[in-house]
This record gives sequence, structure tokens and C-alpha cells, in this order.
Amino acid sequence: MFNIKRYLCVFLLLIMAIGANAQQSITLKELLNKVDQKAPILLTDSAAILIRQAQAAEVRSNWLPNLKLNYQADIGSSNNTVGPYFGFGIIPSSSGGIHATNTTTAAADNLGIAAFDWEVYNFGAYGAQNKVANSDVQVEQNQFAQSKYGLQAYTISNYLQLLRLQDFLAIQLRNIQRNQEIMRSITSLVRSGVRAGVDTSIAEAELSKARLTYIEINNQLKQVQLQLSAISGLPYQSIMPDTSAEMKLISQSAALQLFSADTVNHPLINYYRSVYQGNLQREDLVKKSYNPKILLEAAAWGRGSSIDAANNYNSLSTGFNFDRSNYLVGIGISYNLFDLRRKQLKLHTQQTVTDYALKKLEEQKILLANSASQADVELATAQQRLQEIPNQLRAATAGYRQKLSLYRSGLTDIIELNAALNILYRAETDYVQAKYAFSNALFQKAVSENQVSLVLNLLN
Repeated sequence: MFNIKRYLCVFLLLIMAIGANAQQSITLKELLNKVDQKAPILLTDSAAILIRQAQAAEVRSNWLPNLKLNYQADIGSSNNTVGPYFGFGIIPSSSGGIHATNTTTAAADNLGIAAFDWEVYNFGAYGAQNKVANSDVQVEQNQFAQSKYGLQAYTISNYLQLLRLQDFLAIQLRNIQRNQEIMRSITSLVRSGVRAGVDTSIAEAELSKARLTYIEINNQLKQVQLQLSAISGLPYQSIMPDTSAEMKLISQSAALQLFSADTVNHPLINYYRSVYQGNLQREDLVKKSYNPKILLEAAAWGRGSSIDAANNYNSLSTGFNFDRSNYLVGIGISYNLFDLRRKQLKLHTQQTVTDYALKKLEEQKILLANSASQADVELATAQQRLQEIPNQLRAATAGYRQKLSLYRSGLTDIIELNAALNILYRAETDYVQAKYAFSNALFQKAVSENQVSLVLNLLN
């Protein structure tokens, strides 16, 4: 009964592995296309571009003039005296004659005004405002491109992890099968009295450990699938990587020497360059915001009053008709001399911000160059590993077979057999790690040098 359960467990693991391999795989290009369409962060960033574009359209309307229509009808006294005053927002009427005595008789009047004012020319301030608004749109668009590129790198990294974990699952399945094979040999030898029963316990422990490792790796694979599902919108069970991808890249490693870095148009560099350019535009805006302003102003108004030209207080109803009209047109210039100091202070602040943006741009160029250099080193090391590991794998496979044969003949013990099995297991995992290190270094170099599309073309 015990053996039946054990065999059933191995059979189920085989079914799981076969089922996983039978699923239609998704290529890296297909997955990246899904991420571009469905990733929540990209949908959010694209909406942020619309906000900046709306703000730019709003800034472009700053040149529009003001035309205000006002009308009021009032009842109150007209009892004035001569003398200047500063207005506090609500100014009592100062029109009409000056009485020798205090008069509080009510009078009625109405007033309608159409007032027009237009800042006709401000020596380039409107143009500077529009350039700043357009640079904000450019920064947002480049930030979107940067987010898209960063998400692309994230997707590639997780896809390579899926390939690695899938290979580990296959190795672990073979490890379970080998332990099962050892278990069958031990059972036969124990029954014939050639081996002690303790070997059965040791083999059973190794088999159980192999099963637990398989379960843990399978869990890790599902976690990576869930992460990719969150950004691609695909069911996580359907995200199975193309197992031939790594070997395609390795087999075409010679073509990689033809690639040249394109850091000038790198999305990350474009973003920081646009931030720097935007701050230069802001410097220009500060300079032009404090320039003189030429104003065109015009007004036309009509007024009526119940007080006539002879200073008689007539019926209140006579005050609600217009009986006087006036107009006024003028051109003026406005300039605040103390703005010279304000301009210097604000310009110094903005120049400090611009200098910071320039340093960030230079920093990112250095970081990208270092990242590409590190990837070159990793790539060269990974290629050396891939050349050497087949020797390790052949020797480990031969050693395990020899030890298994010796064990079945009673010429070695279970400890040495397990040691040979572990050496083979380590050689297989080293090979998987070497393939992953090569692919990961290759894409790290491609991301740093803005050549991801060229590497993806190798997978076709």
C-alpha cells in the first residue's frame, strides 16, 4: 500500500509537469504587447499626459482680453463733500453737486458699464508661458515613455525568472524520478537481504525532500505568474514562457557583437533631458515675467439720475433711465521698479533648480554606462560558464550512473550514491543558472543601451 501511494504521488507530479508543458506558451513579445495595452500604471500615466495637454491649452488662452459688463440700479442719498481718499473696495458716489447744507433726501440712479482691458504686449512673457506649458507636456510624455520602458524591463526580468523556475521544475521532476529509481533498487535489495533496511529510510527521506522542493519551486513559479498577470491582464495559469527562448539567444550570441549603444535616445535620458530643458524654459519665463506690460483699455458707460442739472430731486422713477453716456479709450504701460530685485532672486532660485536637473541628467548617463559595462562583464562570464558546464554535466551524469550500478552490485553504500546524485543535481541546476545569467545579462545590457527591440528580434 505504501509503494502504491508513493507511485501515485510521482504519477501526479508527472501529470502536472506534462500539463504545464502542454499549455500553449506565450512569447516574450506577445507578453510585452499585452502589458503595453493593459498595465494599470501605463493607463494612469497616459491620463496624466491629457492633464498636461489641457493645462497647456489653458495657458495659451492667457493672451485673451477681458470684457466685463456691469449694471446696477441704486437708491440712496447723494450728499458729498470735496476731498481725496483711497478706495477700500466699496467707494461711495462722488458725483453730483456739493450742497451747502447736509442733505439726506433719497435719490435714484442707475449705471451700466462695459469695460475692456487687454495686455497687448508683454515683451515675450506670453510666448515663454506657452513654452513652459509645452515643456511640461513633453516631460509628461517622456515620463510615460520611461514608465513604459521600465515596465518592459520588469516584464522581461519576470519572464526570465519563469524560464528559470520552469527549468528547475523539470530538474526537480527528474530528481524525483531518480530517487524513485533508487527506492525501487533498495526495496529489491532489502528483500533479497543484500542491503539493510536503514537504506530504505534514507532513500525515503531523500525522496520526500525532492517532492517538497518541487512543491516550493512550483509555488515560486505561480507567484511570478501572478505578478505578470497583474500587469498584463492575462490569467496567471496561461502565462507559460517559451522554453526555447534562452537557447535561441545563446545560439545567436555572435550577432550580439553587432549591437551599438543608443543612449542618446534612451527613454530615461530623454526624460531627464526634458526636465532640464523645461527648467531652462522656466528661467526664460522668470526673465520675461517682470518685463513692462503695454495695456489697451476702453470703457463705455451710461448713467441716469433722479437729480437734474438744477440740483432738483425729482421722482425716484426718473432715475432709472440713462440720460448721460461716456466713453474712454487709452493705452498704458506698467512697470514695477522693485521687480528688478524680485526678478534677480527668483531667477537665482530657478537657476539652482536647473543646475540640479543638469546634474541629474549627467548622473543618469553615468549610471547607464556603468550598468552596460557591468552587463558586458556578466555576459562574458556567463558565456565562459556555458562553455565549461557541459563538461561538469557529463562527468556528473557518468558518476551517478556508475555509483548506481556499483550500489546495485553491493560495492558501495547509500551515502556515496546520494552524494553522486547531489553532484548531478548541482550540475543540472548550475546549467540552468548559467542560461539564466546569460539571458539576464543580455537583457540588462539591452535595457541599458536602449536595444531591447533588437534582442527581441533574435527570438523570432
